[in-house]
Amino acid sequence: MTLTGKLAASAIAAGLLLTTGAAYAQDAGAAIKARQGQFRIMALNIGVLGGMAKGEIDYDAELAQIAADNLVAVSTINQMVNWPEGSDNASVENTRALPVIWENLPDVVSKWEDFGTAATAMQAAAGTGVEGIQGAIGQLGGRCKACHDDYRAPE
Repeated sequence: MTLTGKLAASAIAAGLLLTTGAAYAQDAGAAIKARQGQFRIMALNIGVLGGMAKGEIDYDAELAQIAADNLVAVSTINQMVNWPEGSDNASVENTRALPVIWENLPDVVSKWEDFGTAATAMQAAAGTGVEGIQGAIGQLGGRCKACHDDYRAPE
């Protein structure tokens, strides 16, 4: 390849990298919406189970199982696409994600896996009766709190 060809190829490659980076940065908004939607699904289902545990909602084995199954399903979503760098509350609006997340990704991933373990325990307990939910709800809420305490800004 001639020098001119090499320069042209390098310029094209650099342009593609810059374009890809800009497109990825623009997707931070989509990633934030996706993860917030995921957290809303979690909150809805934990709310059902928590309501049953507190006696605020009549125990319904089928509904409890659905809620627990939903939590397990959400816990299996690979989080890496939902957390692009620059999608924190110091960089963009409409998120409470703290920048420290990207400094401690192994801990964040570990806490997400712990949530999955607690969701699986709830899945096993949900259909067994309100006592089963009561026994598993604290662990589930504790897994949420563990991440929120370290990685989510207050409202």
